[in-house]
Amino acid sequence: MSTPASKLPPHPLRPLTEEELQRARDVVVKELGSDGVVLFFRSIYVDEPKRDDLVQFLIAEHAGQAPTTTPPRQVKVLFDLIKDGKPQLSEAVVDIGAGEVRNNKTFPAYCQTSYTATEFGQFYDICVASDMFKEALEEFSLPEGFSITIDPWPYGGLDPDEDIPRYMQGLVYARNAANNNPDSNHYGYPLPIIPVMDFVTKKLIRVDRLATGGTGDSLYPSPKADEPKKLFGHGKSAEYAPELLDQPLRADVKPIDITQPEGASFKVHSDNLVEWQKWRFRVGFTPREGAVLHDVCYDGRPVLYRLSFSEMTVPYGDPRPPFHRKQAFDFGDGGIGRAANNLKLGCDCLGAIHYMSSVVTDSEGKPETAQNVVCLHEQDNGIGWKHTNFRTNRAVVTRLREFVIQFVATLANYEYVFAYKLDTAGGISVETRATGIVSVVPIDEGKTSGYGNVVFPGVLAQNHQHIFAVRIDPSIDSYSNTDTAVVLEETHAIPMNPETNPFGNGYEVRRQKVESAMYADAEPKLNRVVKMENVNKQNPISGKNVGYKFAPNATQLMLADENSTQAARAPYAKHHLWVTGYRDEELWAAGEFTNQSRKEEGGVKAMVERGDWFVDEPSASSEKGQRSSPVVWNVFGLTHNPRVEDWPVMPVEIHQFHIRPADFFTSNPALDMPGRAGADVAPEELPKGAETTSKRHSATLSKLFSWKKESK
Repeated sequence: MSTPASKLPPHPLRPLTEEELQRARDVVVKELGSDGVVLFFRSIYVDEPKRDDLVQFLIAEHAGQAPTTTPPRQVKVLFDLIKDGKPQLSEAVVDIGAGEVRNNKTFPAYCQTSYTATEFGQFYDICVASDMFKEALEEFSLPEGFSITIDPWPYGGLDPDEDIPRYMQGLVYARNAANNNPDSNHYGYPLPIIPVMDFVTKKLIRVDRLATGGTGDSLYPSPKADEPKKLFGHGKSAEYAPELLDQPLRADVKPIDITQPEGASFKVHSDNLVEWQKWRFRVGFTPREGAVLHDVCYDGRPVLYRLSFSEMTVPYGDPRPPFHRKQAFDFGDGGIGRAANNLKLGCDCLGAIHYMSSVVTDSEGKPETAQNVVCLHEQDNGIGWKHTNFRTNRAVVTRLREFVIQFVATLANYEYVFAYKLDTAGGISVETRATGIVSVVPIDEGKTSGYGNVVFPGVLAQNHQHIFAVRIDPSIDSYSNTDTAVVLEETHAIPMNPETNPFGNGYEVRRQKVESAMYADAEPKLNRVVKMENVNKQNPISGKNVGYKFAPNATQLMLADENSTQAARAPYAKHHLWVTGYRDEELWAAGEFTNQSRKEEGGVKAMVERGDWFVDEPSASSEKGQRSSPVVWNVFGLTHNPRVEDWPVMPVEIHQFHIRPADFFTSNPALDMPGRAGADVAPEELPKGAETTSKRHSATLSKLFSWKKESK
């Protein structure tokens, strides 16, 4: 007998409330605060239950039964404990029900967590007030009406001889304030200096000068001139805001209205459970990852335990110092969730939309609401499936409808659009879009450079890469940690031979079960596919293991030299595919602490070297590893060598990969999708005289087939 929903305990993955965040903060202050100690709060979010505990809850939930035990409601609090002006990065796990700190740890000084919005604001204020910065500005003469603005940036990887506390650097620009519009584009006016600040002392420590030469010029800046250098005298516009454009907007764009007159086909519950078509899943949101999908099920069958964007590194390819430090980890250094947009304000979704907000903390540990950081909506993606019977000219066609979970983050100049798309054929697409404004530095007017492309007078858009990692934690038709296996499947040609391939047209599918943690690369020549299968359940039609699959895309990987700090910080970016053994809380492809790192610690490279295995009797095992369930990481990249067309705002660069059912169902799961009204019309229902070219073609084919039958 099932238990009524009203009698079930609150779900462990329900979103954090303001009351819970405040309670967690108060417990930390009471137990860990003291006289003379200041707590600077960085993030407060739900501490996800251990997998073994949560799985037992999920099994009971799907059976409609009350679980025998419920994981405790715990909240993770990351903060600086500051005493005598020295910060100590700390983490506490608070049991909300008991009102107690269950676990507390501190981190070594080299472990630098992500920056907060408060720190970004402090950086700007300290820079512009600094005598050192003001003196650096005296080297230049700006047009009247221009004001200084600074984009804060992570300091990047440390040089071998550096042993420093928490630093931040900034790219300096000027904004034309004469037009009285705060949205005037400052990126068209870069200055050749980079201030560097020590966050412990809250002081500027130096201002780096930049080389501004072109092809064949020195890697290093020219000596200071005797007189201030005049900048930005060309007088050209770099604006993108419509009210500032020097050209009219198009007048011939007719409206396209997306309407759902009967409302949406999905339901969102108060605990972030989403039900759409035959899909059922939960949406979480963290300061680092943004939106996360939990317990993704189709028609009551589990598919994925957890799906998330894990990391993105953006290494720049300009070798002139200090640009070798221009490498951001946008998840680990800044936090995609922290930078999430209010989507309702930006009109980012269409149709019947549901928005989700998230409770976050300010630097004092007080709750704030990040409004509308996730949007949920349905959309049409063209034909889902179709067949026309040429003998009768009847076309049966359905649409491919998708359910989109989308969030957008702004990190200084760039915007990133992240989306999970679930469709009516049981598929999952993972999509990224890059847009915004390319990162630019000054170049002497009239020169060109091999390190980037000149997109505006005196403005060089540097060559760079965006390399993403998506973490896929499968639960293929089972929550058991021994039921899911990963198989690499390839398609190979068979050499012509009289025994098995006498005419040379044959090919074969080869399978290799992944027995232990490993990495691999995309191989389009072999159609390399990653299959995630249930080893104990077979498809009754094909006899093959039920599963889901995806093909890693053969995108370019990290170009930095193997011996470089850039490469050492992100070894995940050297391969398209990683398969690692599951551990609770191991979520980061480049490790937990990327900010100012010299090398990866605790990322996928370390997880593979640990030597976990996924079968009962592996051919080789490691003393350090253990029998585990596999976690799959898909890595893909965008190598961005900028175009002039990317200026002043870049059209979106889109990447998708598709996780599709592979013998998971006994037929096309979208077979029961209704067609669009009027699209499926039998020939006898067509109006007289409605013979089309397609119909005449069908008649010709019918005659041809009839002639062949008579000839026989």
